[in-house]
Order: sequence, then structure tokens, then C-alpha cells
Amino acid sequence: MNPSTIKTPRAAFKKLVLNEFRLMKRVPIGLVLGLGLPVMLLIIFGLIPDTGQASKDLGGQSYFAVTFPVLLSLVIMSQSVMMLPRVLVAYRETGFLRRLSTTPAPPAWLLAAQVVVNLVVIVIGSVLLTAVGMLAFHLNAPKDWLGFLVAIILAAASMFAVGLCIAATAPNNGVAQALGGILFFVLLFFGGLWLPRPLMPKVLLDVSNWIPFGAAVGAMQNAMQGAFPTAQSLVCLVASVVIFGYLAVRYFRWE
Repeated sequence: MNPSTIKTPRAAFKKLVLNEFRLMKRVPIGLVLGLGLPVMLLIIFGLIPDTGQASKDLGGQSYFAVTFPVLLSLVIMSQSVMMLPRVLVAYRETGFLRRLSTTPAPPAWLLAAQVVVNLVVIVIGSVLLTAVGMLAFHLNAPKDWLGFLVAIILAAASMFAVGLCIAATAPNNGVAQALGGILFFVLLFFGGLWLPRPLMPKVLLDVSNWIPFGAAVGAMQNAMQGAFPTAQSLVCLVASVVIFGYLAVRYFRWE
């Protein structure tokens, strides 16, 4: 087999990924949402007096520690639910996906390139948020690192599945942005940004535990305290990946 036939697909995919990075830098709203907004909120919460003090109402944790997993999940959601559908639906509307199908590069590569680009932003945002929290505000490291990593990986997988489902079903870019915006604030509420999960009434907490964002936040909060994520949160996240992933594959349209 000619070595060039092996390298060409890899080189083409690499160029596609680099091109998506260039386009992201031209319209940096994704970078603002994924990198700037969570860090800004972290600094604001960290500077508020007494947010670093342990509270019995919060299960012995501080408000700052309880809020950190919410902001970490915000990094994931901003790229997967807000940005990914917006870009993919815009590509479909402009006919870019259809034109791509006439080239040797499979259209599915564009989906993969978008996932890669947004995952890189998520990794950078998560590392940056963690570094600022630990170095500037003395945030304690998670006591169960394995559980914490499992929670982050499943959170990213479930949120990307939701984002791809929006991209698959939204008829146009306006609808995709509207759906992403509504989900953005609804999920943040049930994730505990405004009302911490330990302070939620039972009904709200039950709802939070059975939606992907709330389950992800709860799993991270448990891991930070030294407990592996609960079976309920893991089942919820895995089920979200399967259900929304199936819907995304079933209804995705290239044109």
C-alpha cells in the first residue's frame, strides 16, 4: 500500500480541524463563553466575602466549592449546547455540508472536527478554571480524582449528545440558537448556579438529579467530597448519551 494513501486522510482531517480553529478565532463568542465567562464568574464568587467559609446548610462545604462544579459544567455546556449546534446548522443552511459531500473528505469529518475543536476549548477552560480556583482562592482539589474524571467525561459526552441532537432537529440557525439559549439558562438553574443544589426543595432537586447537567454537577460535587458519583447520576448521564446520541444520528440531515 502506498504510504501517501494512508497519510492523505490524516492530513486532510488535520487541515479541517485547523480551519475550524481559525473560524472560531474570527468569531470568538465560543471562546468568550467557554473561557471568559466561567473564569469571570469564578473570580466574582471568590471575591464575595464569606463564600469560602464552610456552611452546615451546604453539607459542610463552602458556597465557592459548591459552585465550582457548576462553572466547570458551564464550560462544557457553552461549547456543546450553545456553539456546536449553531455552527453545524449554519453550515447546513449555507450548503457547505452539501458541497463538502462532493469532495473526497466525508461530511462526517466536519462533525468530528467540530467536536475536536470544542473539546480542546473545554479542556483549556477546565484547566484554567481549576488553576484559578486552586491558586487564587485556595479551592481544595477533588478528593476522588477518578470519580471526578469519570463525571467530567460523561458530562462532556452527554452534553455533546444534546448539542448534536439540537443540530439534527433544528430547522434553521435561529431555532438552534433559541433552543441552545433556553437550555443554557434552564440547565444552569437546575445545576445550581442561582440556588445551590443542597438548598433546593426536594422537587427541584429530584428534577436536577434526572437531567444531564444537574447529574453532572452532582457527580462532581460528590467526587470533590471524596465520594464516587452515585449510580443515579451515572445512569442519567449514560442514558443521556444513548438517547440523545441516537436521536442525533437518526435525524441528522446534511442538507
